[in-house]
Amino acid sequence: MPDWQAGELPEQVMESFYTDKKQVRLSFERAAASYDGAAVLQREVADRMFERLELVKLAPTRILDAGSGTGYAGPRLRAHYKDARLLELDLALSMLQVAAGKLGLLERVFQKRSWQICADIEALPLAANSLELVWSSLAIQWLNEPDTVFREFHRVLKPEGLLMFSSFGPDTLIEMRSAFSQADARPHVNRFIDMHDLGDALSHAGFSAPVMDMEKIVLTYSDMKSVMRDLKAIGAHNVAFGRGRGLMGKTAFQRAEAAYEKLRREGRLPATYEVVYGHAWKPAPKPGFADGRQVIEFRPRTK
Repeated sequence: MPDWQAGELPEQVMESFYTDKKQVRLSFERAAASYDGAAVLQREVADRMFERLELVKLAPTRILDAGSGTGYAGPRLRAHYKDARLLELDLALSMLQVAAGKLGLLERVFQKRSWQICADIEALPLAANSLELVWSSLAIQWLNEPDTVFREFHRVLKPEGLLMFSSFGPDTLIEMRSAFSQADARPHVNRFIDMHDLGDALSHAGFSAPVMDMEKIVLTYSDMKSVMRDLKAIGAHNVAFGRGRGLMGKTAFQRAEAAYEKLRREGRLPATYEVVYGHAWKPAPKPGFADGRQVIEFRPRTK
């Protein structure tokens, strides 16, 4: 049997722009302590997801926060669904430890409404048909293909359960990608999946009537190095297989900086994020037999 994890392939069959999951885990392990100080965009996206969630009529008893990070969504999910059990799941153990550390002593002792799980969202250690809501804010963009994770979300949701998620689209950090293309041909910015491909993958996984929308959020910075520092602080720096394994040369970096500088407006450099939002329902099963045959009802015509 192959010895790589779900969703991973041996490096020799990877595209150069594919993300290295081991490096994703390591990056977020290292960034746990600095994450909250730099995750302005991540909090804003989660807040906008909550605005969408408030329009949905749902009364879940079990919720999965898939890619929970340092636990920003947890308090609001618990407050919104007071009778539900929340499962906070993340690939990086240190992220979960930071989230747990935000609880007071009494909360840690008596908190019975949240469980924390360190696991891969492409191989969920959860029973089928065990949840009514899967929430995932800015996590699935670290995967190379969405099919496996959407099949897993579909598997663990009960019929008529809801998946709500956000991700980054391909125009994310387009300015930095363009600037580094002036330095060399290696991927310096992670590649992200298009909104339409995500919608197709939802349908292929068995979800019904997926709803997708997109917006662009532009942050501004004093210089290119500040953009890179923020990305490193949240664990979001380049983890592509084809990335350079050493430091970029000074001359090449200066070419990239000079290209980025041409985009300066009103004294600031832009960093664009294409944010994709999606939600879809797991449909109720159609009536049928155990062997897969479907029930087809015929009614006599009425005169």
